Amino acid sequence: MKISIGTKIRKGPWGGGNLFAINLKNYLERNGHKVLNDLSEDDIDIILLTEPRKTSESSSFTHVDVLKYVTCVNNNSLVIHRINECDERKGTNFVNKFLIEANQVSDATIFVSTWLKNLFFQQQINQDNCHVILSGANKEIFNNKNFIPWDGTNKLNIVTHHWGANWNKGFDIYSELDQLLSETKYSERISFTYIGNVPKGFKFKNTRQVNPLEGNDLANEIKKSNLYLTASLNEPSGNHHIEAAQCGLPLLYIDSGGIPEYCEGFGISFNKSNFESKLNEMIEDYNIYVNNIGEYSLNSEKMSKNYENLFNDMLSNKDDVINRRKKLKLNIVERFLYKTSRRIDKFFNAIYLKYFDSKFD
Repeated sequence: MKISIGTKIRKGPWGGGNLFAINLKNYLERNGHKVLNDLSEDDIDIILLTEPRKTSESSSFTHVDVLKYVTCVNNNSLVIHRINECDERKGTNFVNKFLIEANQVSDATIFVSTWLKNLFFQQQINQDNCHVILSGANKEIFNNKNFIPWDGTNKLNIVTHHWGANWNKGFDIYSELDQLLSETKYSERISFTYIGNVPKGFKFKNTRQVNPLEGNDLANEIKKSNLYLTASLNEPSGNHHIEAAQCGLPLLYIDSGGIPEYCEGFGISFNKSNFESKLNEMIEDYNIYVNNIGEYSLNSEKMSKNYENLFNDMLSNKDDVINRRKKLKLNIVERFLYKTSRRIDKFFNAIYLKYFDSKFD
């Protein structure tokens, strides 16, 4: 297969979407497939649309680029749209609508959690040929080698990490934990390390803060702790808790978004009102969850295999897929041309009103 993944891969710490593209690309190439990150070749089998927003630094092509390609270059290419974002994650009000619009160019849709799929179903996205494929991290990097569980006598070291610095990443809870560490009963029992970026102007008082890390450096830093905390709100999937679980750390996780789908059975969930009590519950029951975490099975190899299987399945049914989309694609082209003509008309009307109409008053 020749597959194009619509992500500009970045070096250094960058976030979960970047890691997804790296892991999938490496897996596909190891298994004999050719992987691109653009639409420069005219015989692409699978186009994976990952970020249709042109303003995003991670986007290598948009839904408009895909539409042009399948309309004018190769109408046998199959298009899959991976959705891993939503308004609810950062408190915006335009992302969902835009993604639903962009999704119309796709032949299939992948959501990174059932929670996210249901969210978009409620907002009237096309429900045909939709799939949920859970994310995973690289087990060659994120594994439990050299991880030391808490012994129950020394301090319980808690860690979390985020590339994004949006407040919804969990900073209300991280602030609460930081404040709890002002109390002797907690400061003598636990410590907290935050790895990554923080909101502008935000400062911890009792927390060890580490600059963003990646790869083995990140894994080694995570494994210095015994327990992982995530309080990220409305997270469609996230990579941070997956990486920690693969490193062997039990999870103290917020009951929000798609996170429970990744964490259930491997730790304790909490909400904003009961965080302190759940923290104490974890301190008491730590051994139960550290023993369970060895069964954690989500990793990038499993995830990538699921993508490969879907690609193969769609290609084996290519004729049916293309026949189903013909009418829809025609409607999309008509709408695109209509919107383009309206924008052109609006532009020239503005020019006319500014430079010519006043001359006839």
